[in-house]
Parts: sequence; C-alpha cells; structure tokens
Amino acid sequence: MFRYSYLILAAACLTAACAQAPRRARGPIMPPRQGSMVLIDGATFERGTDSAEIPELMRRYGVTRAEILASEVPVRRVRLARYFMDRYEVTNREFAAFLVANPEWGPARMPERYQNGRYLGHWSGSVYPAGRADHPVTYVPWYAARAYCRLAGKRLPTEAEWEYAARGGERGEEFPWGSAPPDSSRANWSGSGIGTTSPVGSYPPNGYGLFDMAGNVWEFTADEWGAAGSDGELRYAIRGGSFDGDPVNLRVRYRDSHPAVGAAEHVGFRCARDG
Repeated sequence: MFRYSYLILAAACLTAACAQAPRRARGPIMPPRQGSMVLIDGATFERGTDSAEIPELMRRYGVTRAEILASEVPVRRVRLARYFMDRYEVTNREFAAFLVANPEWGPARMPERYQNGRYLGHWSGSVYPAGRADHPVTYVPWYAARAYCRLAGKRLPTEAEWEYAARGGERGEEFPWGSAPPDSSRANWSGSGIGTTSPVGSYPPNGYGLFDMAGNVWEFTADEWGAAGSDGELRYAIRGGSFDGDPVNLRVRYRDSHPAVGAAEHVGFRCARDG
C-alpha cells in the first residue's frame, strides 16, 4: 500500500504540483458519438469484499498472498447520485483529435514530472499505430487522461462509480457478465491469447450497455490510491484488468493502483460526468 496526500485545486489540476501543467483548451474534442454515454441512476450499494470471503477467493483464483485482495476489504455501503458513463474506453482516434485541438497536451510539451518518458511512446509523433484507430488509447499518464475528460466537459469516474457501473445492474456477481468465469467470448484477457488490445466494443456489453468493463485495458479512476510506499509515487486506482490480466483481476470488486505518471501499454481510461 502507498500513503500520500495532495491538494485539490478548483480550476486546474488535482495536485499542487500540477499548477503549471498544460491546461488551456484550444477547441472541442471530436463530437461524442451518438449514444456514447449511458445514464446510470443513483443508488446505494455495497462495495467491496467481506474479510471472511478472502480465503475462498484465494482458493478459487489461485491467489497465494492475501494482501493481493486485502484492498477490497471491508464491505461498505456507498450512495451514488446519478451519473453518465462512457460506453467505450477512449480510443486512439479520439485521443488524436484531442491532441489536434489541444496540442499543449502532446508528449513533447508535457513536463517531465507528469510522465515517465513513455507517453504515447508507441505512436509516431502525433500518428497512432496503423490499424489501431478504434483500439483504446494507452501509454497515457493519469494527468493527460484527466485533461481529456475535463476538456470534453466530463471527468474520470470515481472508483465507486466504476464498480457500480461494471456490475451492469447485477448484485453479487463476480464479473460484468455474471458469475461464469472469463473465456475468450467474454473479454480480452490473458486466457484469450491475443496479447495486446482489441478494438473497443469487440465483446458483448454488460447490463448497462457498457463495453470492456473487464479486460482489454485497465482504466484510470479519479481516486487516489490512499497509500504510499518507499518510492513515494503518486498513484491512482485502476479497475477492470487488461489483455494480460488473470481472472481475479477481471472481477468487478478487484482493486489495483498505478503511478500517475505511468504511461503503460495496459492502462487506458473512459470518462464519466454528473447526471
């Protein structure tokens, strides 16, 4: 676990250090696709896992260290106001349009302290890899993901919003599609043998009409991880597992974290907004 704190600033970035980060909008992102967001009614739900369940979950998913699941504990009741959630993860095509409209958020102009040197490292300048227009954008640090959402009039979802949305209206189910274990027809995960991202929407949606809530890429959320280790890195919660994830990672309750500067091939994002 990693402990740290940060200051919330009203007008720009979430951390005090972000005060100098690029933040000026030059124009709109591509207009949203028809029906690109889903309205999710407000609700009270039980988030997380009871500690008594951990031994059985370890046995079921072949987990050898209890701390891997410990961040799911305890169960707590959470009240959510209604909100909208993107149907799809943000794609390379959409992120490229964002950079055209807001070039100050391009890798060449992003201060080093807000990235790990791998920001869009698989692109050629401002051009994403051929044939991957509709794949989820990856190698994006948390700061750029947050900027994309904010300049689209949206925001990153909270962890609670993400978990509730991933359930698709089901209660107590392990995965977005229900309790059946993952297979290659349900999600892009390690067992699918693909080894990289898939175009968004390649698998059936959950009960809310949301795609890729398990597998394909981990998704950044708005919530800091609430813990800090010896490296002192600012980290944010990620959800959903990825193309190289195991079944345990694809569970709707599973939590993990990622460095805010951590542009990586297996982490992307989607946006939310208030209802």
